[in-house]
Amino acid sequence: MAKYTLIKVQGRAKRACFETEHGTIQTPVFMNVGTIGAIKGAVSTMDLKEIGCQVELSNTYHLHVRPGDEVVRKLGGLHRFMNWDRPILTDSGGFQVFSLAKLRQIREEGVRFQSHIDGHSIFMGPEESIRIQSNLGSTIAMAFDECPSSLADRDYVQQSVNRTTRWLKRCKEEIDRLSLLPDTVNPRQLLFGINQGAIFDDIRVSHAQEISQMNLDGYAIGGLAVGETHAQMYHILDEVVPHLPQDKPTYLMGVGTPSNILEGVERGVDFFDCVYPSRNGRHGHVYTDHGKMNLQNARYELDDRPIDEKCRCPACRHYSRAYIRHLFKAKEMLAMRLCVLHNLYYYNHLMEEIRDALDQGTFDQYKAMRLDGYQEGIIHSPLAGT
Repeated sequence: MAKYTLIKVQGRAKRACFETEHGTIQTPVFMNVGTIGAIKGAVSTMDLKEIGCQVELSNTYHLHVRPGDEVVRKLGGLHRFMNWDRPILTDSGGFQVFSLAKLRQIREEGVRFQSHIDGHSIFMGPEESIRIQSNLGSTIAMAFDECPSSLADRDYVQQSVNRTTRWLKRCKEEIDRLSLLPDTVNPRQLLFGINQGAIFDDIRVSHAQEISQMNLDGYAIGGLAVGETHAQMYHILDEVVPHLPQDKPTYLMGVGTPSNILEGVERGVDFFDCVYPSRNGRHGHVYTDHGKMNLQNARYELDDRPIDEKCRCPACRHYSRAYIRHLFKAKEMLAMRLCVLHNLYYYNHLMEEIRDALDQGTFDQYKAMRLDGYQEGIIHSPLAGT
């Protein structure tokens, strides 16, 4: 089991370090999303180190479909396959099963569905998800769960959450079994459980209390940022986080904007992940302390300044807004690469500043300053698409 050490607490906000098989994670932390073992936008693992990434996140479902988790296993596991020696978290594939599959059948055993690539039939349940993640050898494996729609009715959500709890117990049994086998890629793989319950406070709280008794390595809050308002999301965090163990990492899945992260940290969240910085970067939308800029706008045609004059990312150190805009207009891949690098650097550096503020006991002031700056610009939810 990993070691989670609280360094500082300010209100509900936590500053901690989490020691794992592949290195110590300083929290709060943003995990850079590399769904198929790579960040979209031609960003390498060497780049990730340069921009301060602590944890890379990959997707169980996508890697199972292509190239195949058995292939990754034969090549020494995901760390070796993608040349990354720091922590990796693999999500369970559950969200993709329910969001991508056009046809699916949910049973107690698991879910049968069609691949979004070629339509072939796939079965995935708790044991299958954990075996795939074991083949990948990630640092942290996520339990297989169902992510019900935030619009689902109460009876369905309750049944879904009950099933997710039963699946979690099966995940724990399977990862414990695999950890004892002599040929397991990472016998010290960690398991995080996932809290669900849509926007029903009492279901969420009851589920959090139940899974907290299972002595897992960490706890995630799933099923948010999927259609509910920001106010509803923050309310759920206010209700749920106090019922999760304070001496274990808390992970808010799929969130979010810089403002979402600041609000989440204030409510006790340690781990975040989101596709926003890479997705927006590929469309020329870049983050700054004063909002989000669209570098494809004509106003930047003759702008020889860097994206952000204070930023020390590879793009800002060497290239101008005008040049990057030109690359987008010319449909040159370098444009996407530079903007994704900038955005990921911005997110990782934001987390570093948050940790420093928590260390110094000034997080409240830091949060207020950042939110004031964002209100000057246009930071909001990303463009549609992947």
